[in-house]
Amino acid sequence: MGKKIQFSLIYRDMWQSSGKFQPRKDQLVRIAPLFIEMGCFSRVETNGGAFEQVNLLAGENPNESVRAYTKILHEAGIKTHMLDRGLNALRMYPVPDDVRALMYRVKHAQGVDITRLFDGLNDIRNIAPALKWAKEAGMTPQGTLCITTSPVHTIEYYCKLADEEIAAGAEELCLKDMAGIGQPAFLGELTRRIKEKHPDVILEYHGHSGPGLSMASMLEVAKNGIDILDVAIEPLSWGKVHPDVISVQSMLKNAGFDVPEINMDAYMKARAMTQEFIDEWLGYFINPQNKIMSSLLLSCGLPGGMMGSMMADLGGIRSTINNLRKKKGEAELSVDDMLVKLFDEVAYVWPQVGYPPLVTPFSQYVKNIALMNLLTLEQGKGRYVMMDDSMWGMILGKSGRVPGEICQELKDLAKQKGLEFTDADPHTLLTDALDEFRKEMDENGWDYGQDDEELFELAMHPEQYRNYKSGQAKKNFLADLQAAKDAKLGAKVSPEEAAAFKHAKADAIVSPVKGQLFWEFQGDGEAAPAIEPFIGKEYKEGDVFCYIQAPWGEFVTVPAALGGKLVEINAKQGAKVDKGDVIAYIERAHEE
Repeated sequence: MGKKIQFSLIYRDMWQSSGKFQPRKDQLVRIAPLFIEMGCFSRVETNGGAFEQVNLLAGENPNESVRAYTKILHEAGIKTHMLDRGLNALRMYPVPDDVRALMYRVKHAQGVDITRLFDGLNDIRNIAPALKWAKEAGMTPQGTLCITTSPVHTIEYYCKLADEEIAAGAEELCLKDMAGIGQPAFLGELTRRIKEKHPDVILEYHGHSGPGLSMASMLEVAKNGIDILDVAIEPLSWGKVHPDVISVQSMLKNAGFDVPEINMDAYMKARAMTQEFIDEWLGYFINPQNKIMSSLLLSCGLPGGMMGSMMADLGGIRSTINNLRKKKGEAELSVDDMLVKLFDEVAYVWPQVGYPPLVTPFSQYVKNIALMNLLTLEQGKGRYVMMDDSMWGMILGKSGRVPGEICQELKDLAKQKGLEFTDADPHTLLTDALDEFRKEMDENGWDYGQDDEELFELAMHPEQYRNYKSGQAKKNFLADLQAAKDAKLGAKVSPEEAAAFKHAKADAIVSPVKGQLFWEFQGDGEAAPAIEPFIGKEYKEGDVFCYIQAPWGEFVTVPAALGGKLVEINAKQGAKVDKGDVIAYIERAHEE
């Protein structure tokens, strides 16, 4: 019998790679025994990534969910693990040290065994402190190598990063092939080199199935010493998600590896129950594009989960570009023409901005720079005209070191704008925040929760937690769900409800008061003739989205929810809005 290989069920990422929400606590508690009964999983990914945030958005308490879910798995001897975005922890922007350190204490107390720590730039400075904090909290710290294919991402590059992470305290390593574009032979050789030097370090492979290389990659890493493979189950396997455990087990068994047997009765029950969850409500927020594989993803290197939103972006920009071309007497561009242009522009931009691994949030930044370049080039304005603070932050080094060199054109442009590059350790730029959140909880009479877990949720997701506590989150969620159901059933719906279904993976920005709408300007006026921000504008969580002037004269700030890309505007500058009216929709980027 050959080498023993274990399987980890990435149930959380199956949902996150498919749509917006995650199963509720009651659903997870129902299905967990079936994962045990299947008899083939040594690990289950239970939380992390966007799990906690979307629970709050649905008006649910993620702390209760994680505790109940992990308890069942632990009793059967199955290890649990979570996804951790390093400097950004469980959100899309940097988190202070004291909040990050608290996260590991809370998650360990809730029953999470392993944290998979990744940094979108593979900057060890964003990973090393958290490896120490996780270990001190009693968790197993798993370092991560974000895999991509570029001239700077060589075998030597990744071997050096593996050495650095192990030296910093990583007890395991994950090869995170987030876009599924890692070449099988490359991954096999990387696995061999790491295992030769660090034979006692557990090595896990995580690959998406979108471009079609994942099965070959799994076989190659297995042949070269991988210990654990991340797998999915139907009906959410394949597409742009992950390979199914049945196929992976069959392939490896035929190749002579020692792999666990699958209880197919339990598999079919878990499959049916997952479909039940989809039919009940989760399916209303699933993007059907994510069930389709595409070899086109290889040419641009973008994660498969971005394909649906990228095509929506492309549609809006294409209309604008074709209007410009018509005025110039030039032929209009088809969707295919635009797609090729975008992929070519991504290929041009990516090395110019230093080859950041195309994983959240940097994949979104690179794609958006390329998309805006297509528009401004058509306008005759050149490249890099429309870039927001997040894009510049990546280029300037505020998120960490990019692996390659920033091009001279961008260096010169930064100088013209008075922007400064930095090589400072990103986490040292942040100040501790827990005392402020303790004060807020005390003033509101809110309990810190078991093991300070409620304090942690407020500190990690301030706006979402406040809306959860007030009940507004549940109200918004139920309204969005009903609108999506009505639209799918063909019932008569309002334009707002139709938009909610159209943008099922988007967050509705709702007016908190009655009043008059005023938009914020940040140099975007030339992007479109209207006063409103341009469709496709990117917001970070907590950014000011707009203002409402209440009848008593006060200007009420409306935040940009979880952040993301503006996909629809329902109210114009100066419009009168009532409390609860939908102002716009922001689509969150696909998250790893």
